[in-house]
Amino acid sequence: MILPIIAYGDPVLRKVCTDIDQHYEGLETLINNMWDTMYNANGVGLAAPQIGLAIRLFMVDTSPFADDEELSKEEQEQLAGFKKVFINARIVEETGTSWPFNEGCLSIPDIREDVTRKDTINIEYMDEQFKVHTHTYDGLLARVIQHEYDHIEGILFTDKVSSLKKRLLKGKLTNISKGKIQVDYKMRFPLLKKVR
Repeated sequence: MILPIIAYGDPVLRKVCTDIDQHYEGLETLINNMWDTMYNANGVGLAAPQIGLAIRLFMVDTSPFADDEELSKEEQEQLAGFKKVFINARIVEETGTSWPFNEGCLSIPDIREDVTRKDTINIEYMDEQFKVHTHTYDGLLARVIQHEYDHIEGILFTDKVSSLKKRLLKGKLTNISKGKIQVDYKMRFPLLKKVR
């Protein structure tokens, strides 16, 4: 089932999310609904706060990046086969060179900005079976995970731009929260009473 995506300005996007356990009611259905919602909006990642739940759950499918001709064959193959659910994730370490990349977000439509992040992350998380994993990711894969991880920490990519950029974006962000924007997927706007 496709769920509405929560727009910028909703307090749930600012919450540091809580851990869940294997008894979380309806988890399998929730994960399936989140995949449906993400694919319907042409996203490569989606976090639970973006559908209104302040829990430490996000998912990533980087296969759309696999066609990027600027990437090496190895990077393309890595991105093509990467589809994962992250539960109760904690980034243990961020290392490597910081580099900018143009990011966007399903909760903040029509805004894209360069965000600088470290190249490599080490992350601990559980999968859907609550099996614990620790992995190191780098490059574009690390960046997508960092973006989604920020959501479960109550951080948005627009928080990471310069104060000048923040001032320039203020009007656009206010319009998004009021629903004064055209999107081709279902959204819930904090200053509107209805989903559209």
